[in-house]
Amino acid sequence: MHPGANWLIKNVRLLLPDRIQAESSVLICNGQIDQICANQVHPKSPPSNLNILDGQGALLTPGLIDLHTHGIENYLYEASPSDLLSGMQAQSKYGVTSILPTIYRLFSKDKLHKISGLAATLKANHHYSPGFHFEGPFLALPGAGAETVPGDIVLLKEIIAAADGTLKAMSISPDTKNIIPIIETLKDYEISVFMTHTQATTTQTQTAIQAGAHHATHFYNVFYPPEETEPGVRPVGIVEEILADKDTTVDFICDGTHVHSSAIKAAIAAKSTEQVALITDSNIGAGLDEGIYEIPAWNMTIQTRHNNAARIHAPNTKQHGSLAGSTLTMNKGMQNLFKWIDLPESQIWQMGTSTPANIIQMKNKGRIVVGADADLVLWNPDHHNLQPDFTWLQGKLTYHSDSQSYLIQQNTNKITQ
Repeated sequence: MHPGANWLIKNVRLLLPDRIQAESSVLICNGQIDQICANQVHPKSPPSNLNILDGQGALLTPGLIDLHTHGIENYLYEASPSDLLSGMQAQSKYGVTSILPTIYRLFSKDKLHKISGLAATLKANHHYSPGFHFEGPFLALPGAGAETVPGDIVLLKEIIAAADGTLKAMSISPDTKNIIPIIETLKDYEISVFMTHTQATTTQTQTAIQAGAHHATHFYNVFYPPEETEPGVRPVGIVEEILADKDTTVDFICDGTHVHSSAIKAAIAAKSTEQVALITDSNIGAGLDEGIYEIPAWNMTIQTRHNNAARIHAPNTKQHGSLAGSTLTMNKGMQNLFKWIDLPESQIWQMGTSTPANIIQMKNKGRIVVGADADLVLWNPDHHNLQPDFTWLQGKLTYHSDSQSYLIQQNTNKITQ
């Protein structure tokens, strides 16, 4: 099949920013969405070398966007440049067209050269990712092994330099010592500031938000309330402060293990789907059969289960059985949201498409509008098993399922209805 960037995808249900529109067609030219029209309307001046696909009424959406993922299948992004590239390429089969590969344990000065090597690989393959998410090192609580370092501007600038323009977001804790100068510096570099791994008070949270931290990642997980000081009076801390702040966005690991669905519903009720995103926090083993997997880069073994949880496998130790990310994939996360959330379909899709794009200010991603990047997914009609049949990344076909039986006309300049 011709891998070029010119496609007419016709006869689809189309996810638009505010609704789903039936009997539609999309023309892709030079990697972007060129025209959107009804089936019975021919696109104006279509290019030559046009691939035409009849979607047979299937749903066409923007590609999914994962803001927090450590790995997938057998690839840990921070393990090596080859793992990073292979992991980013593997995402297409899950309907994902953009990720923030999340780095977790490379922030000591003797490891910064590894960040530089990863950055070079990402820059050479930037169509897969707008940049990295660094989970740390300026965190207050370790979670499953995160670094916990007091605010250090010198170290921060060394990390930013090693990333060489590829750092898109950094997670911090509002209760980390000397954190406000860190937040302010990140904002100066136009790096998004995420909050996590914390037991922050309302005052600490308010101060961090005022300094420029406007997103909470894997919300509810490693977000502890302050200590109880008055018996019978529930302590109020960062969770309540974030839910109450109208401008702060959140994301959840929607695997059914990390967060109860009622917590997600509560956040949507407080904020709407335009401010609540799906993430995976995925680890090695995501997308694979359940089993035991080694993570040499972290000196860790995990055991994965069918419920998409990853747990530390270290018998006879206190850590055994502790959560260590998930094996969730974004399509499975969306499938869970459709089971849990009673809202219009178009609003639920926002949580995996336009909302994460908006959180990190990717204006050309996450929506099907003229001029946007042609990052698109045509989904299999089986609603009980949300699987992509085709994935396009900037107009290039990067995945098609073996089971698809769609009619495709290749390299033609003749449009037939």
